[in-house]
Amino acid sequence: MLKDLIPPPGPPRGLALAQLVCRMGDGAYNICAALFFTRIVGLSPFQMSLGLTIGWSAALVLSVPLGHLADRMGPRGTAVVLFVCSALSVASFTFITSFVPFVIASCAYAVSQRGGSAAEQALLAGLVPKEQVTRVRAYVQSSFNAGMTIGAGLGGLVLLFDRRGAYYAAFVLNALAFLVAAFVLSRLPAVPPVPVAPRAGAGATAKPGGTSVFRDGPYVLISVLNTVLLLYVPLVSVALPLWISEHTSAPVSLLSVMLMLNTVVVALFQVRVSDGVKDLASAARYLLLGSVLLGAACLAFAFSAAGDSAWAAGLLLVLAAGLMVAGEMMQAAGEWEVSFGLAPKGKTGQYQAFFGNGITVAEMLGPLALTGLIVYWGAPGWIFLGVLFVVTSAAMAPVIRWGGRRRAELDRLEAGPEPAEPTEPAAADRV
Repeated sequence: MLKDLIPPPGPPRGLALAQLVCRMGDGAYNICAALFFTRIVGLSPFQMSLGLTIGWSAALVLSVPLGHLADRMGPRGTAVVLFVCSALSVASFTFITSFVPFVIASCAYAVSQRGGSAAEQALLAGLVPKEQVTRVRAYVQSSFNAGMTIGAGLGGLVLLFDRRGAYYAAFVLNALAFLVAAFVLSRLPAVPPVPVAPRAGAGATAKPGGTSVFRDGPYVLISVLNTVLLLYVPLVSVALPLWISEHTSAPVSLLSVMLMLNTVVVALFQVRVSDGVKDLASAARYLLLGSVLLGAACLAFAFSAAGDSAWAAGLLLVLAAGLMVAGEMMQAAGEWEVSFGLAPKGKTGQYQAFFGNGITVAEMLGPLALTGLIVYWGAPGWIFLGVLFVVTSAAMAPVIRWGGRRRAELDRLEAGPEPAEPTEPAAADRV
């Protein structure tokens, strides 16, 4: 079990450590942000929500250009610079007194954090052998969950004090965490930047793979479909609390047990689960099996509203949370293999940035969609969501095969024609 928690020495350990440290800061920030901006700064809940939405919309637009910058300038240096920018933007929140500066700081925070994450993924792809990418990514995800859990505990202490100074300490902690993570990444080996390919017609022929991610049809379609699967992320933070309080007899405090179950299980078992993914075919199977488990979890959530027994509802909710975290781990392992495996060499930054936009879209649109689907429609909404997960993952399988064939063909063309076999000279040529 211990070997699944500690990454091997070298770049994997450095990448996981950087993730652990910066997510500790993010965990504290996530717990404290809403109350800080509304009660200390004095923003209305609408202003806070609007400012955060504007910030993540800016990240959605600029993430791919920043990923492309990481490919061209080198992912290590780009990640370090963007992590430092994340630290400065978080620290600037302590000086916010009105809405407009809040929007500017939110944009800086969201853009630098999302761009830094894409550069970090490109660094991982450049430092880790291709066959080990999914396993190392699992270590990084385990560190992510461990860091968020520790940070959430620290944020809980801040809420216990509920003073301006305590909130400031949480933001300073987050800024320092980004700086430490930037230092850790700076100590890793550098990945050379990708040279700009010569343009066709300028004395050279353009490479077949020299197009942007937006022209890669299979990858774009897979990213869109995966965004649907990522609806399980806002499901936990937005729809479940309302569902438990308004539709079941279970106490709302049970949500904390479910969240703890999720984070601890991922931290302990994500690496072991990811070991089953070896290639695109196994990734497609894991995506489907994971979605079936998510669908079963949705069914259990739907039945948790039946009856008046708090014990029965609580048991169904915990069972659903267990099914959900198992499906989440399988789905994550499959998506990592696909997102890295179909990205052409030298374009990992922009490809990971585009693929990572799925979580941004899910977090922006998911709360509204899931509230209408589950809170207002009820049990049929849960069943519809479960079916949607399964159908979406089933639709991804042929697209993944299409993307695999396309990637193999482009790699073959970029490698150039194989040298011809030497032929035996004709008899006349031997004379």
